[in-house]
Amino acid sequence: MKKLFVLTTFFTVFSFSSCIYEDDALVPDADQSPSINQRDTVSFRDTSGIFEVINLSYPGLEEVKSAIEEGDTLQAAKALLEYWRYGRTAVNPYVDLINPSISEADRRIADQACEHRFYVKGFAEKTEDGVDTYYLFEDKNKNIDWNFTTDKVTDQEFRYQRHRHQWMEPQARAYRVTGDEKYIKSWIEVYSDWLQTFPCPTGKVYPPAGGAENDIEFEWKGLQVAERVLSQMNIIPYFLYSENFTPQWLCTVLSEFAKAVELMRLNYYADSNILITQAQAVGFAGVMMPEFIKAGEWAEEGFDKLADNASSQFLEDGVHYELDPSYHIAAIADFMEANELLAVNGRTELLPSDFTSKLQNATHFVMDIVYPDYSIDNWNDTRSASYTKSVLKRNFKAYSEMFPEDGELLWMATEGANGTRPAYHAKAYSKAGYYMVRNGWESDSMMMVLKNCNDPQGLWHNQSDNGTFGLWIKGRNFFPDAGCYAYSGSDRTTYASTRYHNTITIQSKDILSGYRKGEFQMMEEGEDGTITLVTRNTPVYSGSEDISYIHRRAVFFVEKSFFVIVDELYDGGVQSKKKVNLNYHMLGSNAVMDDYSALNQSGMHTEHPDGNNILLRIFTETTQDFATDTKNTIDYSNNIGVKSGTRMGLQHTIREPADGAARFITVIYPFSNAFADNTVEAMFTDNADGDAPGTFHEEGAAVKVTINGKEYGLSYTLK
Repeated sequence: MKKLFVLTTFFTVFSFSSCIYEDDALVPDADQSPSINQRDTVSFRDTSGIFEVINLSYPGLEEVKSAIEEGDTLQAAKALLEYWRYGRTAVNPYVDLINPSISEADRRIADQACEHRFYVKGFAEKTEDGVDTYYLFEDKNKNIDWNFTTDKVTDQEFRYQRHRHQWMEPQARAYRVTGDEKYIKSWIEVYSDWLQTFPCPTGKVYPPAGGAENDIEFEWKGLQVAERVLSQMNIIPYFLYSENFTPQWLCTVLSEFAKAVELMRLNYYADSNILITQAQAVGFAGVMMPEFIKAGEWAEEGFDKLADNASSQFLEDGVHYELDPSYHIAAIADFMEANELLAVNGRTELLPSDFTSKLQNATHFVMDIVYPDYSIDNWNDTRSASYTKSVLKRNFKAYSEMFPEDGELLWMATEGANGTRPAYHAKAYSKAGYYMVRNGWESDSMMMVLKNCNDPQGLWHNQSDNGTFGLWIKGRNFFPDAGCYAYSGSDRTTYASTRYHNTITIQSKDILSGYRKGEFQMMEEGEDGTITLVTRNTPVYSGSEDISYIHRRAVFFVEKSFFVIVDELYDGGVQSKKKVNLNYHMLGSNAVMDDYSALNQSGMHTEHPDGNNILLRIFTETTQDFATDTKNTIDYSNNIGVKSGTRMGLQHTIREPADGAARFITVIYPFSNAFADNTVEAMFTDNADGDAPGTFHEEGAAVKVTINGKEYGLSYTLK
C-alpha cells in the first residue's frame, strides 16, 4: 500500500547552516565526534565508496576533495561530516530543527522501536485504552527477526511494510526533542542489521510492477524503496548532531542512499500511485541531495515523470485513474509537495508552469466526495479512519493556498467562515463514475454518493460494487461502505464482494472484475427541485459468465427531501431466469427489520433516540420466488485489520421474469416522528396495455410513490 502523505503547512523554512542551531547539547564540535575506530557497526572499507558518488567539486566540499587527493579517506570522512552538519544549503521544508515536536503516539512508536517492537502501519499486536503495542521482531536469542510472522496477521502488507521503516522517522524526531541518545543508537543498530540482512542488489532489474514473483526480494521493490529514500532525507537532519553520528556512519548512510536511488531508477512501475512515489523520491533526492554526482539526473528525471503523470494519472474529470479516493488524495499531495519543494529551493524550472493548474479539478473531487461533517466513506481501499476532520481540513487549507482565487476551496478550508459556499446540489464525475446529490453543504443536510465506476480492466484498488451508494443525513452515515479490511487473502475477498454493497447481484455472486463498465446516462434537476440521476452497468457475474446483463439504476432525490431508487436488471433477451438479489446494508446500531413478507415486500428502519431516522422499503413488479434474507449482520472496516462496527444486511430476492427484467423500487424516507405513523407505497406505471410485468423499456422508466397519502409521479426519458 502506498504511504498516504497528508499535506501540512510548511515548517519554518531553514537551511542546514550552523547559525540557526542554538541547542549546544545537540550540536557537538566537529573534533568531539567519536573516532571511526570507536565504532564497528559497519566496516569503514564498505563505505569508502561514497567518495565515488559524491561530487567532490561541489561548493563546500573542498576539504573533502583535498583529503581524497592526499589519499586520506579518514580525514575526508571527517570533513564530509563537518560539511553535512554546517555547510549545506539545500532546504528540506519537512524538517523543523528549530521548534521540533512529537506526538504522544509517535513517541510511543519511537520508544517501542528501541525494544525491537517495530511500528508497521495498520498492524498492532494489541490495543488497550487506545494505546497500541506493536509486534516484537525478535527471535529466541533476542536478535532482530526480519521474517517474523504471526497467525494473527495474514495480510501481505505486514510483510511488505516492515521494510518501509516507518518507526525510524519518529525516532529521529524523538531524539531532536529529547536529546536521548538511545534513539540514534537504536537507529544505527537496527538499520545496520537491516543493511547486512538485505544488501542492495545493485544493478538488478525486476519484472515490471514487481513481477509475478512479488514475494521475492520485495524489500527492494516498489514503495519499500521509495518510502525509505523519502524518509531518510528527513531522518538524517534530526540525528546529524549526535555524538553517535560518526563520519563512518554518515558514509554508510549516504552510500546506501545512492544505491537505493539508482536501483529505483532501474525499476520504475509503468504507472499507478507507486510510480508517482518513486518519481517523487528520485526527484526529491536530486534537489535535497545536490552533492551527489547524479543529483542533476535524479532531479530532472524524477520531476519529468511527475509532470507527465500530473496529466496521465488523472482522468478528464479530475479523478485519479485508480478510482480510489485515498490514493487520489495521496497523489494530489505528492504533486503539491513536489511543487512546494522546488519553490523553497529555487528550482521551479524543473516543472512546467501549468503544473499546478492540472490539480484544481482533482481538489474539487475531494471537496465533493467528503460529507458535510468532513468525513469520507470507505470507497474501495480508502480507510476512512485515516481521514479525520483535522486531516481533511489541513488538506483543504493547502488546496486553498495553492488556488487562492477559488472561493469554494476556501469555504471548505474554513468551515464556511470565509470564501463562497458551493451553490450546486448535483455533481457528476462521469469518467470515473462517482456521483453526488445533496440538499446543502451544512450539518443538517442530506447527501448521497453513488459509485458506478468505468473500470473494464479490473483495477486492483477498485471493488466490484457498481451501483453502490453511501447516504449521509444530519451527521449520520446510514449506509457505511464495507471497506477493505485487508490487502490480501479471504478477508479482502469478503469485504470487497458485490453482495457486501448496496447493489444488485445474481445468486449472491460477484461482478467479475473485468466487467465494471459503469456508464453515465443522465443527471438533471426538475422545477420542483427533484434531482434525477441515471447510471447503467453491463456486469457479468461469476457463475454466469456467458450472460452480460444490463443493470440500470435511477436515483430520484425527490424535492431534495427523500430518495427513490429504481433498479432494473435485464439479460438482454437471453431469458436466463436467474435469481436476482437487491442488497442493502444499514448501520447496525438501532436498526430494525420490518416483516412485509405477506406483501412480497421487504424493509427496515432505524430507531435512533435523537430522532434522525430513516425507513427503507423495497417493492418489486414481479414476485416469483420472492424471498427476504434478514440474517446478514455484516461488519464494516474503517482501517486495515479493524472491524469498526456492524451493518444490518437486507437481501430481497426474486427470479428474473422469462421475458423481461427484474425491477425494484426502493424508497428511503427520513423521519423524526414515530415509525408507525409513516405509510409508503410504490408501483411501476410505465407498462402500456399488453405489456407483461417486468417489461424493460430502453427509453426509461416511470413509477408512482405514495408517502403518508401524498403521491409522487417520477419518471425519466433517456435521449
